Amino acid sequence: MPIYEYECMNCGKYCEIIQKFNDEPLKTCPDCGGHMHKLISQSSFVLKGSGWYVTDYASPERKKAMESDGTLPKDSKPSNGDKRKENKKAETVAKS
Repeated sequence: MPIYEYECMNCGKYCEIIQKFNDEPLKTCPDCGGHMHKLISQSSFVLKGSGWYVTDYASPERKKAMESDGTLPKDSKPSNGDKRKENKKAETVAKS
């Protein structure tokens, strides 16, 4: 079950509540009776282990960049498929 975050508009109390997807959201603060609203926060969903594109199938340059600092290089090179297309274009220009 997901954990939802709520904040009271009256007293400012913050709380985390475990609820089912189909449960009604909290509307009143348990402390002061004020209006509660649901907060939107960052997900804690992380893909770990093998079997994902980034860990198993990405290009070697991409893997190195992700392992070093977790970001992609700004001057990333095209994949092998893109190089083949560039070579064909160069050949057709040279032949004509």
